[in-house]
Amino acid sequence: MNISFADCVRVAPDVLFRMVSDEAILVNLNTEVYLGLNPVGARIWSALTDAPSIDAAYQTLLGEYEVEPARLRADLEELLGQLLGQKLIEVQAGAQPNR
Repeated sequence: MNISFADCVRVAPDVLFRMVSDEAILVNLNTEVYLGLNPVGARIWSALTDAPSIDAAYQTLLGEYEVEPARLRADLEELLGQLLGQKLIEVQAGAQPNR
C-alpha cells in the first residue's frame, strides 16, 4: 500500500493498546500479533492515532524531537509499514482518526 502523509491512521478493529509504565503494548486479538513499543514508539503511536493526518503527526513530532526531517519521515514510513503489515492499523485517505 502506498501511504500518503495526507492520509489518516486509525487503530484496526480488535486491536488493544495499553500503556505499561512508559512503554506501549499492542495486541491484535484476531491475529494474536503482539508488538511492544519503547517510549519513543509509544509517543509516535499516540501522535499518529490522535492526529487528523500522518503529516499533522509528523509536524507535531518534528516539534518535539531533535531529528532531521528526512530521518523522521523515513522512520515514520518504516513504522507505518510494520504496523500495516501486522494489521495493527488501517490507513484511510483524508479521513479523521477513529479509535
